[in-house]
Amino acid sequence: MNSPARFSITTPLYYVNGLPHIGSAYTTMAADAIARFHRLRGEEVLLITGTDEHGQKIQRTAEEAGVEPQTHCDQIIGSFKDLWDKYNIQYDRFSRTTASNHAKIVEEFFSKVWDKGDIYLDQQQGWYCVACEEFKEEKDLIEDHHCAIHTNKKAEWRDEQNYFFRLSKYQDQLEALYESNPDFIQPASRRNEVLNFIKQGLKDFSISRVNLDWGFPVPIDADHTIYVWFDALLGYVTALLEENDEVTLEQAITKFWPINLHLIGKDILRFHAVYWPAMLMSGDLPLPGRVFGHGFLTKDGLKMGKSLGNTIDPFELVDKYGSDALRYYFLKEVELGKDGDFNEIRFINTVNADLANDLGNLLNRKLGMLKKYCKSVVPQQNLGDIADDHPLKALGKDLGDRVNTYYTELHLSKACTDVLALIQACNKYIDDSAPWKLFKQGEQAQVEEVLFSVMESVRLAGYLLSPIIPNLSNEIYRQLGFEGDFNDLPTLAKKYPFTSHSQWGLTWSERTLSKAKPIFARLELPEEAD
Repeated sequence: MNSPARFSITTPLYYVNGLPHIGSAYTTMAADAIARFHRLRGEEVLLITGTDEHGQKIQRTAEEAGVEPQTHCDQIIGSFKDLWDKYNIQYDRFSRTTASNHAKIVEEFFSKVWDKGDIYLDQQQGWYCVACEEFKEEKDLIEDHHCAIHTNKKAEWRDEQNYFFRLSKYQDQLEALYESNPDFIQPASRRNEVLNFIKQGLKDFSISRVNLDWGFPVPIDADHTIYVWFDALLGYVTALLEENDEVTLEQAITKFWPINLHLIGKDILRFHAVYWPAMLMSGDLPLPGRVFGHGFLTKDGLKMGKSLGNTIDPFELVDKYGSDALRYYFLKEVELGKDGDFNEIRFINTVNADLANDLGNLLNRKLGMLKKYCKSVVPQQNLGDIADDHPLKALGKDLGDRVNTYYTELHLSKACTDVLALIQACNKYIDDSAPWKLFKQGEQAQVEEVLFSVMESVRLAGYLLSPIIPNLSNEIYRQLGFEGDFNDLPTLAKKYPFTSHSQWGLTWSERTLSKAKPIFARLELPEEAD
């Protein structure tokens, strides 16, 4: 028997200078949906998330709060785990860069790169943004040497000795990588950013800091602390270790390495698409499959920020509206890779129209007709005998294959849109077929064909949307008489294989269905919007 395929995916290791924000939640929702899709296909999946806990920004934040850096990190970690639970995120590993096993991995990797001759000591001069944890060139700064990203933060002038990584040595190898594997960086707009960056010529970057206690000491020089990004990127490797594994690089990469997909925000693209592969080349480790940099979120068309008072509290949002509604909106309405906007009124109208009206009402309506015209007994039909131009069969017969491609290529929005098109076609098909008239005319066989073809379409929609809205998919499958839990995909994928359940025209066993129950309660508009 062949072993299942393996798929590994990471979110960024989120920086813990503050509580998680809606951008972090968006990335993690998308990663979770992608991981769920691969589990649905019966693959062995590893979803890694976690936290980046070192660096000067953390040290200063802790000092301002009057606590030790480790205490600060420990306090923030719980908020990330709580939020992922609320958004129904099924991560497999939570990587912390303060973990003792991570220290050993960083030390071993540093030693490999040192032995390769790719690390040297030199003088570093320049403007440093503590919020970015990065040296900035003059062109990247705005008025009065403020950071272009953190506009309320003035960069600090640094003149100090640092250890440097020979990034310039890997210019040709990186260019060859991007040329031979054009999908390594996605989407195309991110790839172009990287290509434009490296055309300017790569410069070596400093991988240590002085006068900083919060981090790992450089193995060869305790007066220096390893730069936070050189440390944090290796957290993806550390996360691969099982609890009782020997803590070595060789052991860590035995099963799920290389990572298939790093899903990140576009603001940290350079670290993942340039620095990281060069580091791995130096350490003689295989490269990841893809780096995908998604866009930013705005609110009501404006960039979010504390100064504007328009930030979104992801805890408050999910407590108010539930995880499935938010997962659906962000993954359908925001095309992964592009910037997207959250507007509460548009959000409510979208999920009410799609989930309450089109999907929820269709299920209720159909089960009501089944009770009235078939005494709630599922008709025994062979949908393969239906003509290919049947409106639902025509839409449904290749839907599973298309959606499979969409998920694989990270087009989550297209997956949602195409599935919803089948649901909307069902509502039109019922109105056009008028089964109530057919029933009065004694056309029972036609009534049953109408009802069963709609039921099969709703089942298929629930199955294909399960990576996005797993709780609603559970309700759909249960009301259609299927047992199983889309939050337990390793079990469900064996019971309901992707090869059959992702296709329109499934053969159903005989069953009598229970009374319909609403699967999605309509959301209420805010009072001020009335």
